[in-house]
Amino acid sequence: MKKLINPWQELEGYNCFGCAPHNEAGLKMEFYEDGDQIVSLWKPDARYQGWLHTLHGGIQAVLLDEICAWVVVRKLQTTGVTSKMETRFRKAVSTRDVQVILRASIRERRRNIVLIDACLYNAAGELCTQALCTYYTYPRQVAEQEMFFRPCQARDEELLPLL
Repeated sequence: MKKLINPWQELEGYNCFGCAPHNEAGLKMEFYEDGDQIVSLWKPDARYQGWLHTLHGGIQAVLLDEICAWVVVRKLQTTGVTSKMETRFRKAVSTRDVQVILRASIRERRRNIVLIDACLYNAAGELCTQALCTYYTYPRQVAEQEMFFRPCQARDEELLPLL
């Protein structure tokens, strides 16, 4: 598995709620490449609960949307914006879980429109939440000039076997 290197981590003003490592209120997500999929391991926190010991559905949607964005960044080497997101909550996610595992991959691509499937699993490997994100992607030149795109690189890293 390869760990994705966040190309914006040193960019002044970069404060993404999902993935900026310096955003104290943010989720500080990190990403890995596993074949056709992008993977993220994330530790739930009581700060992000909706109901008692239950991860807020809005936070789950952020996690799923963010991993889909990183599919675009890594697999297509450009940026995009979410134009539609369909989310299905199947099972509550405990904020006491040691981690959740997110996986996402491209389902379909039509010119600049990309459909991405994403799943959130609890630590026991149970599917908790699914999303289908529709992304509008920018041509690489536009992404570089207007969206601060930088190429997304990866490095090999050992991880315990995942789902």
